[in-house]
Formats: sequence, C-alpha cells, structure tokens
Amino acid sequence: MTTALIIGSAGQDGRIISERLRREGLRVVGLDRGLAVDSASGPLPPVDLLDPAQVAALVQSVAPDEVYYLAAYHHSSEDRLPPDDGEVFRLSFDVHVRGLLNVLEGLRKNAPKARLFYAASSHIFGDHPPDPQDETTPLEPRCAYGITKIAGLQCCRFYRKKHALHASVGILYNHESPWRREPFVTAKIVGAAVAIKAGAARKLVLGDLAARVDWGWASDYVEAMTRIVRLDQSDDFVVATGETHSVQEFVELAFGAAGLDWRDHVEENPAVIVRHTGRLVGNAAKLRARTGWKPSVTFPEMVRLLVEARINER
Repeated sequence: MTTALIIGSAGQDGRIISERLRREGLRVVGLDRGLAVDSASGPLPPVDLLDPAQVAALVQSVAPDEVYYLAAYHHSSEDRLPPDDGEVFRLSFDVHVRGLLNVLEGLRKNAPKARLFYAASSHIFGDHPPDPQDETTPLEPRCAYGITKIAGLQCCRFYRKKHALHASVGILYNHESPWRREPFVTAKIVGAAVAIKAGAARKLVLGDLAARVDWGWASDYVEAMTRIVRLDQSDDFVVATGETHSVQEFVELAFGAAGLDWRDHVEENPAVIVRHTGRLVGNAAKLRARTGWKPSVTFPEMVRLLVEARINER
C-alpha cells in the first residue's frame, strides 16, 4: 500500500489532502503540533518536528512513498504579530526551515526513494515584483514568512541536487476553502455576511476594498500538489490562477450569496491593515505544461461555495 506522510495535517491543505489521499486508497500518516496519527492503525507516539532523532525515527517506521510538508506559521495582513521581529523570525524559521531540514535528513537516511512536496508561498517575490510572477522571477521577500519560505525552497533545491532526493516545491498563491478561518480576510468576509444575514452582527470593517489578490480553490491546489509529487523529475512550480480580483469583488459576491447588499453593511478603514502587500499574480504555465493542471473552480463559484458551507454550519 502506498503511504503518504503529511506534515501539517490539521491545517486547511493538510485536511483536504488527507481526505483526498485516503479516498485514493493510500495509507495516510498525519503529523501536526506533535500529534501523529496513522489512518491504518491509529495514534502514534508524539513527534517533535524540531527533534532530528524523533523525525528520523518517524520516517523510518512509516516508510513513506510521498511526503507533503505543509506546516506553516501563518498570518494575514490584518493579523497582529508578536511585537518582537526576532520572535516572528524564530517561529517562522522553526516551522519553515528547521522542521523541513529534519524531514529531508530523515528521508535521505531512511527513505531516499520517497517524494517530497514543500509548500512555499508567493510572498517569496516581495511587495512589488514583475507582473505576473513565474519560477524565474527574482526573489525579494519583505517579511519573515517570505524570507523563511525561500530558505525552505533553497533547502529542497540543495537536497535535490546534492543527494538526488525527489524534493519538489510549490509556490502557492492564495487559496481558500471552508477550513479557512479568521483573521484571513476571506473568512472574515464570509463569516460576517452569514452572521449579518442571521441577525448576529450588523457591520463589517475592512482595510482595503481595492486590494487585488490571485485567489484559487484549495482543493484545486491540493490536486496540483499530488500531480507535482508524482512527476518523474522534481522541480519548482508556481501554483496560481493567473487572475486577480479585488476584495470588493469578493465582498459583493459573498454578501450577494447571502441575499444582502454589501453597501448596507461594509465599511472601509485603512487603520485595520497591519501590513501592506503588493499585487501578486502567478503564471502557472510551467505547471500546466508539465502536468496538465488547471483550476476547476472559478472565482464566483469559489465565493458561493464558501458562503454555502458557512451557512450549512449554522
């Protein structure tokens, strides 16, 4: 039986890919915040991702065929981070680099034929990159998240070239699902629309309605991950829709799906934005050419699905 090891299995992408791979008949071992669970046998002994010996033992015992490194220290533009930049870098580095290196070393020593996917981010391109971005775009990050994601990307390239590990990188643009929760702006908008419709809230305050984002459907992006892992040759790939839409467009569609006129309930206040990011839009031509992947859910369909899912939760 093919075995997949998912690091960050409780996050949005981890949940979606775990379910997808189980449907395919794979044995799935998930690790998140030290807790490890085997779909075939149940809970496993705790594993500290920052402990090389524990990670190596996990890899040896699981003997994975596919590994998805999806762990991330996430935040949004309206999410207030710890005031100490050093702490932000430490937390980001631990998750995006140290843990990854332990997994890469574990694979090199105990499962050299396994195939790894590392989830990088469009934030590696910085605030004002050329438009659109692809795998050749210069890397000019402006935040701890982007800087440490580049370090993770470079680690994968190093192990790919020096040790011949099948270590691929997906440069992921924004992607959404019902698993996304606040403070991400999409979840904030969807949650507010549904709450206002139910009479549980009255208004929504957003920082920048004109901001434009390359948004995709998370299940489509997870499919891209599996296609990348199963290529004969490992490589780096941008995963994006190639389209941008404004926050206002998202608001209009979300409130419309809830049967509301957004103009009656939404206010704009730039003060709520903690960090400003530039316009990021990806060119996934290389991914399409190598795997045939393309998004299956349009932007309006995505917003509708998010609203319907939140309504069904109530």
